[in-house]
Amino acid sequence: MDFVSVLISLAVGAAAGFLAGTIMKGGGFGLQGNIIIGLIGGVVGGFLFRLLAIAAGSVIGSIVTATLGAVILLLLLGLFKKA
Repeated sequence: MDFVSVLISLAVGAAAGFLAGTIMKGGGFGLQGNIIIGLIGGVVGGFLFRLLAIAAGSVIGSIVTATLGAVILLLLLGLFKKA
């Protein structure tokens, strides 16, 4: 993975974390926490989409994939946070 790919992945993760924090009730874990959640959510979303044989070929598709993964991750973390 070259430097530009890393920067794009970070930007997609940051956008996904911000969107997921905006979508979720309570705002998630703050801006920095949501960005980290977005990065991890990108991995989770990518795994789930590959498992379901859904392809996200563009940057917008990557943002949608990462956002859905981040929302799922925030939902799961919210369950543990309440417990």
